[in-house]
Amino acid sequence: MGIASQHQIVIVGGGFGGLYAVRSLRHAPAEVTLVDRRNFHLFQPLLYQVATGGLSPANIAAPLRSLVRKQRNTRVLMAEVIDIDAERRSLILDHGELAYGTLIIAAGSQFNYFGHDQWSEIATGLKTIEDATTIRRRVLAAFERAEREENPARLTEELTFVVIGGGPTGVEMAGALAELARQTLKNDFRSIDTSQTRIALVEAGPRLLATFSEQLSAEALRSLEQLGVDVLTSTMVVDVQPDSVTVNHSGDERVIRCGAGGARSIWPAHRRG
Repeated sequence: MGIASQHQIVIVGGGFGGLYAVRSLRHAPAEVTLVDRRNFHLFQPLLYQVATGGLSPANIAAPLRSLVRKQRNTRVLMAEVIDIDAERRSLILDHGELAYGTLIIAAGSQFNYFGHDQWSEIATGLKTIEDATTIRRRVLAAFERAEREENPARLTEELTFVVIGGGPTGVEMAGALAELARQTLKNDFRSIDTSQTRIALVEAGPRLLATFSEQLSAEALRSLEQLGVDVLTSTMVVDVQPDSVTVNHSGDERVIRCGAGGARSIWPAHRRG
């Protein structure tokens, strides 16, 4: 990449942490390079809106280059970091190397399936635009299958969705699904009553939004129940299959059937760094 006379600061990750780091260095006497495998910043808090059709992906993505355009000491490099050679102070990229004087890692996090990584193929996470559009496709396809389903038991399964994790994303996702079924789509189908859709929100802890105050948790619970969401707290997920989610509450196991026409379980809230 060439030898520069100024100090080289490399920031890995164009999310909130990476962008805050970039902007805090706008007056630094250094050359700043922002590296990300995508060339856009994603406003992840609104992914649930994309997943339920309220927003398009373009509404929550902004080009990284435009965000730092006025910051003359900064450039954006679209690349994937393969490894770090700390001894040589160099990043190993998918198409070369990048030397650094100071390295800031803000690459984000990934989902934690608690030792059951095979569930990731069934219970879609909600972290990328691809995740959101996959969920939207599966959700809308479920209503389409329900419209032509004549078996009452299978109809109930098609209209059952399971959201795993009662953090902010899980709460928002469950609420948005309920609004989609009970308000947005209520007049769009002729053979089914979308208001009969069941949304189950499963949380292993004793309350929703555990990192927030108990008052806020109680208000979230009340709001979800008013929307018709079945909130299951102190409930562990013990198995996920394409057509069911098995949960355990105080030793009592039960199976929530959620259709065989594609995964209807969503894993939006549990992540690890």
